[in-house]
Amino acid sequence: MFGLIGNFGPWEMVFILAIVLIVVGPGKLPKVGESVGKALKNFRQAQEKDDDYLEELAHKK
Repeated sequence: MFGLIGNFGPWEMVFILAIVLIVVGPGKLPKVGESVGKALKNFRQAQEKDDDYLEELAHKK
């Protein structure tokens, strides 16, 4: 899936950030960043929980 995206260089990142800034606006950008941070934190916690569960199942066999 990620093979279709390609590599991101510094200019691509600047372009993406500029588009996000235009769409969201500078006033709401901190709230968007906070929301993305919370989503990543929840994703990582769920992933760790799943890893622990799978490890527990592997040790039971």
